[in-house]
Amino acid sequence: MIRASGVDEVTDADFGDRVLGSELPVLVEFTADWCPPCRQMGPVLSALAAEEGDRLRVVQLDVDTNPETTNAYKVLSMPTFMVFQGGEPVRSMVGARPKRRLLEELSHVL
Repeated sequence: MIRASGVDEVTDADFGDRVLGSELPVLVEFTADWCPPCRQMGPVLSALAAEEGDRLRVVQLDVDTNPETTNAYKVLSMPTFMVFQGGEPVRSMVGARPKRRLLEELSHVL
């Protein structure tokens, strides 16, 4: 998987601990190497992680190598972004978007 700079990768094995168990809200990008819009989001996620890292964790999960989590959250399109807070998904967004719009959509957890 092509990982955005400053953005951690999570897997089926550690999703529970690193996402559901996080004290901070977590933005998960469900992504794939073959997805051009996912690659387009790399710089946006890197900037978001750098600017909001004290209030929000930003991670990526490769849907091709992590089918359990992908299926559990019924992810069908890439990129899908899910915000988890207190171990629960609180928002889902599908498709690439500019950083400003993503920040607006995250305002309820920041």
